[in-house]
Amino acid sequence: MKQKLAVIAAWLHQSRLILMDEPFVGLDPKAAHLLKQMMREHCDRGGAIFFSTHVLEVAEKLCDKVAIIKQGKLIRSGTMEDVRGDDSLEEVFLELEGESC
Repeated sequence: MKQKLAVIAAWLHQSRLILMDEPFVGLDPKAAHLLKQMMREHCDRGGAIFFSTHVLEVAEKLCDKVAIIKQGKLIRSGTMEDVRGDDSLEEVFLELEGESC
């Protein structure tokens, strides 16, 4: 419930920019699905959402732009297509971490 309250609080002010840290942690599948819809609609209306996540599949599906930060330094950023190329975001991340798939 704490996570749901935090999400509701982010939407109350109808800000053009919303900052979220790991917004899907602790949400049940139905609430996570609803939040994804709300995030997409917010961006489609001209708003922006800056959120951090370790769930790369979510970032890949939701984000128009992405940045990968390693040890506090920006190591890759751009549109999802530019960063990902022909690979998955997970493959790009692992490559940048020095691991291969």
